Amino acid sequence: MSTEKKSVVRAVPVLAGALVIGGVLLRRRRSSPPPSARLADTDVLLRAPDVAPRTVDVVTDDGARLRVLEYGDPDATPIVLSHGWTCSADFWAPQINDLADKYRVVVYDQRGHGRSEVGTRPLDPDVLGDDLAAVLAATVRPGAPAVIAGHSMGGMSVMSWASRYPTQVRERAKGILLADTASDSLVRETTVIPLPPGVPQVPARLAASVLGSALPLPATRLSTRALRYATMGARSTPAQVAFCERVVRDCAPRTRGMWGAVLSTVDIVDAVTNIDVPTVVVVGTEDRLTPPIQSRRLAEKLDRANVLDELIELPGVGHMASVEAIAEFDAALVRLADR
Repeated sequence: MSTEKKSVVRAVPVLAGALVIGGVLLRRRRSSPPPSARLADTDVLLRAPDVAPRTVDVVTDDGARLRVLEYGDPDATPIVLSHGWTCSADFWAPQINDLADKYRVVVYDQRGHGRSEVGTRPLDPDVLGDDLAAVLAATVRPGAPAVIAGHSMGGMSVMSWASRYPTQVRERAKGILLADTASDSLVRETTVIPLPPGVPQVPARLAASVLGSALPLPATRLSTRALRYATMGARSTPAQVAFCERVVRDCAPRTRGMWGAVLSTVDIVDAVTNIDVPTVVVVGTEDRLTPPIQSRRLAEKLDRANVLDELIELPGVGHMASVEAIAEFDAALVRLADR
């Protein structure tokens, strides 16, 4: 066996432990300022929300029931949040705690995640967009558009929705935020595993089998380190790592495997052409799952369409920007909501 092949084989266990855990001038490209004094200790926002939510009954076309929750004043500006792979509505606790006193924060469990049913449809990006459309129909009133934000797979949900329902974009959205996400090339451009010279990318079959794995995740120090390496940056705190680990471990292995297989081949590269409202792109400079090159490419396309509000690159932040950089992330949501 060649040295290169041996290097790839040795990388497989690390890849499994890591992955199974979630040239054009741009108008503005900057890093957000430090957190405000009010949010100096953002770890306190990781607690479960104190306020009781309102449950919204949403049933999809194939009969799947989605868990949808609303927090805050029913008449306030809505902010709809779509979580990523292996997470749930609980992932948005920091945003609920920080923003629900002024805004109506809407969160939901993606199909098969949390308490949402998996339904009978074959899983693909279209399902993500259709489910988001059902949530928006139930929670966003005519004439009162929302800020719609998606993280990772949730960003793909937003892009898929825009692709499938172009006339709804201006009706339902006053602004969009896409965080740590991509429209394609997830396997080809991930930097979770540093590959040896001569090996340009993780082999597609290997990546598909890893992402599609339904094996349980062991609760060990090694798996915690793998999760932090794969999904979080150098500035993440122990409380943030523990928060993300709890959310990820709650995901059913079958759900992780089914959606992981979908993500290994996702290609919705043309979806952004239907986005015609101000859009913010957020990415951590240490995001290994969806590296900054993917967010920059999204921002470039949005800028060419004259809808890019800003590209925010967060130094020292990994894939979990809404947890690792709560103040900066929430400030971007507020700027869109208060336009």
